[in-house]
Amino acid sequence: MKTRVISAIVALIVVIPIILVGGKLYCFAVATIGLLGFWEFITLKEKEKKLPILMKMIGVIAFVFLVLSNMNQIGLDFYTDYKILTSIIFLVMIPIVFYNRNKYNIEDALFLFGAIFFLGLGFKYLINVRIYDLNYLIFLCLLTIFTDTFAYITGSLIGKHKLAPTVSPKKTWEGFVGGLVFGTFISTMFYYAAFEYTGNIFLLILVVALLSTIGQLGDLVFSSTKRYYKIKDFGNIMPGHGGVLDRLDSIIFVVLAFSFIVRLI
Repeated sequence: MKTRVISAIVALIVVIPIILVGGKLYCFAVATIGLLGFWEFITLKEKEKKLPILMKMIGVIAFVFLVLSNMNQIGLDFYTDYKILTSIIFLVMIPIVFYNRNKYNIEDALFLFGAIFFLGLGFKYLINVRIYDLNYLIFLCLLTIFTDTFAYITGSLIGKHKLAPTVSPKKTWEGFVGGLVFGTFISTMFYYAAFEYTGNIFLLILVVALLSTIGQLGDLVFSSTKRYYKIKDFGNIMPGHGGVLDRLDSIIFVVLAFSFIVRLI
């Protein structure tokens, strides 16, 4: 526990100033962290089968390009140029023609594209949200942190009914509801104050609750992935916490959901 607390404090000391400063420093930091997460995903794949070095290099370049694309985009209509996605499809799919199928095949190509697309969009939108408005990023971070924290606290205190025992044995329905209620309440209050919200408060609560729910489901998706590959953590970059994807699993799903429902509030 001591190691976990210390590493969390160190991470906050480093991350908070970068978030506040924003700009190119923030973009570079997010791309770097995202790339570490992407590499954790590739490492999972290589537990079953090694990917060709060239394809891993292509994956890294495509991932970084996707994350840093459209950095000058202004507004909440987050989008990704279809030309970028089409280029990535060509880059990861066409090589299956030239490789022996035992070394690189359609299954490998689909995994590589999925990793680039899924994680790339998640980290790209983390950049877009910060560029548009710092308060939006703080809102999403608070939502994720308080949902996870109160889900853990509530589950530890009164949790009895297992939520998804085959995926995450320690998570309970009581914890799920506790995280949903407190995460939604605190985040809604922040949003209401930070943006001087004058819209439909019930709609706001509904949207925030939906984001909280998606965050918890996203956590379970990553837990299921770890179960499938029979690992405890995605990595060990943060002592006591695991890898990048262990810490950012929920917010990746939250920011993806936020990108297309933000207009509702």
